[in-house]
Amino acid sequence: MNKAFWKQFAVAIFLFLLGYFTLGQVFAQNLEKQKVSIAVGGKNLFYYLPLTIAEQLGYFKDEGLQVEISDFAGGAKALQALVGGSADVVSGAFEHTINMQAKGQYITAFVLQGRAPQIVFGVSNKTLPTYKTMADLKGKKIGVTAPGSSTNMMASYMLAKAGLKPTDVSFIGVGTSAGALAALRSGQIDAISNLDPVVTMLQQKNDIKVIADTRTLKDTQTVFGGPMPAATLYASESFIRKNPNTTQALTNAMVRALHWLQKAGPSDIIKVVPESYLLGDRALYIESFLHIREAISPDGLMPEAGPQTALKMLQAFEPDIAAKNIDLSRTYTNEFAKKAAAKLK
Repeated sequence: MNKAFWKQFAVAIFLFLLGYFTLGQVFAQNLEKQKVSIAVGGKNLFYYLPLTIAEQLGYFKDEGLQVEISDFAGGAKALQALVGGSADVVSGAFEHTINMQAKGQYITAFVLQGRAPQIVFGVSNKTLPTYKTMADLKGKKIGVTAPGSSTNMMASYMLAKAGLKPTDVSFIGVGTSAGALAALRSGQIDAISNLDPVVTMLQQKNDIKVIADTRTLKDTQTVFGGPMPAATLYASESFIRKNPNTTQALTNAMVRALHWLQKAGPSDIIKVVPESYLLGDRALYIESFLHIREAISPDGLMPEAGPQTALKMLQAFEPDIAAKNIDLSRTYTNEFAKKAAAKLK
């Protein structure tokens, strides 16, 4: 090859890199807020897997965003970070948008990560070996990821269906990993409401008897009587209004991650997630992923009947919400997810 070829090659590479970096600068210039802080409650959970994928594969960076993710013990703690001003956005349960509106604060979910909650409610085979009905839980201790989190709401709903009140039991925050396993196995709690991979680990060792499972669409329909939205990215109405381009960029990254997950196999997931997420057992992690795979949203869009299902669930055990007139149209928007999907076509 002569010098002319190498000169042309060098020029081509230079122009490519110039175009690449210029494009990144354009993205950054169009963003109202380039640095975004996201709070999440239990990042290692499959419930938030799309967030991890978007982060690990660089999809946020591709949108010109500098995202900082802070992990908390549960969704309620992540919500507190948003309310307190230390987080711009939360990766958390859709139900929080309804709860906050009942308190006069409007937050909006703008991309759906999960179309089934993935939460499993089970009783301890150690402390309640003769369990027969929900009435057996009266006066008992129930472990949840954090008080006020979606796992707490799920447990409260199951109690309400059986005629029990949340005050009939004691809810204890046990986190989303080793702490939850230890609390159940040591007898500190009598029942648990948690997610995978924790639940599959407990099932594998026959530590729990499952009494409600929402890892599949069919089981979710059985428990809630309709489609139940799960993890979302949500922010205050004011943040979305002031930062539409930033919100769109976040959504673009998340919807791209959702599309990737539709095609990815278990081995692909293993290669992307941090080693600590595997809890020392790759085979079990893969088994857990297969349990929840269909719960992951394929497109980031909120199903039309989903918000109403969530509202009915909360009304079953929260008198304050039952007494309020909730405007569900302000709890979510599909505007950004639709634009993100169109961009990927």
